[in-house]
Amino acid sequence: MTDSARGPLRGISVLELAGIGPGPYAAMLLADLGAEVVRVERPGQARDVAEPVILRGRRRVVLDLKVAADRDAFLALCERADVLIEPYRPGVAERLGVGPDICRQRNPRLVYARMTGWGQEGPWAQAAGHDITYIAVTGALHGIGRADGPPQPPINLLGDFAGGSLFLVVGVLAALLERESSGQGDVIDAAIVDGTAHLTTYVLGQLAHGLWNERRGRNRLDTGQPNYDVYATADGHWMAVGALEPRFYAELLRVLEIDAAALPPPNDPAGMAQVRAVLSTRFAERTRDEWAAAFAGTDACVSPVLTWNEARANPQLAARGTLVERDGVWQPAPAPRFTRNPLELPDAPPADPEGALAVLSDWVMGAAARPSGP
Repeated sequence: MTDSARGPLRGISVLELAGIGPGPYAAMLLADLGAEVVRVERPGQARDVAEPVILRGRRRVVLDLKVAADRDAFLALCERADVLIEPYRPGVAERLGVGPDICRQRNPRLVYARMTGWGQEGPWAQAAGHDITYIAVTGALHGIGRADGPPQPPINLLGDFAGGSLFLVVGVLAALLERESSGQGDVIDAAIVDGTAHLTTYVLGQLAHGLWNERRGRNRLDTGQPNYDVYATADGHWMAVGALEPRFYAELLRVLEIDAAALPPPNDPAGMAQVRAVLSTRFAERTRDEWAAAFAGTDACVSPVLTWNEARANPQLAARGTLVERDGVWQPAPAPRFTRNPLELPDAPPADPEGALAVLSDWVMGAAARPSGP
């Protein structure tokens, strides 16, 4: 692999203290972008069943940070690292002797990125939690679901990976950029509750202007309107409709062969039930694939709802190589895409860990040869 094909973060060294969920995904993103990531695991630590994907692009070392020699080896790695991802509850890293003060004393340029659910302070900082509990307190979970039904957890995409991993990576990249002028690293406090709350910016703005109803399933983007919803087809599958704008809605009705003059506007509260019933009846007359073919190439904003396995055969995703297969495992290709620094799919993690001294030797010997990074 040439330098020009290794991504824009080539030359950046990242230490990842092994955790689950948002920490590993953030490290994967940095590895996808070309950073050299070393995952530090505890002796006997259980491996993630998703490791061929979420742990791709890593080197692995095993260190017991409760043992002085292993802790010293870790701190030596910190001296050569650009970024450290730490996934522990507040205070754990300090008790292990690898907190931000100690690590950044050894390497003032180190970006120390802390990933938690609740954040480093506050009355719940020490409490356990998972994606569902974090998104619940931000209001985000309340807003997902149908009218008169319960909130619907959107698996762990919203909290762990969007509110957690992505905001951690944004913080890391910003700190690396700022380091170029200051010469100093920083400590990042990335909390899933903060990131998830940030993702609700649009809804909060709508609420402030009386344009959003706190009652679930009664807004234009939460299935409150019939032209933004999913509809069952004759074969038990689904079509997704997002025809919000008038021209898209007109195209929806044209393909469905429904007379627009016979229906009230889709955003008229008095007529929504009628529009929904007509759309439901029409979609139920044909199979999902028949409707997908009918809507292909139109501006109706209608797509088939695909399963995970079906998605890889979607013509748009297939043409872009959005999902790729390696060693029998389908996974997302690195994203986003770069013209001058194209990305390549990183390898799966090695089965056997390396020694910390071998990694340190590579980092010391390779520092002079690496392109200058952020």
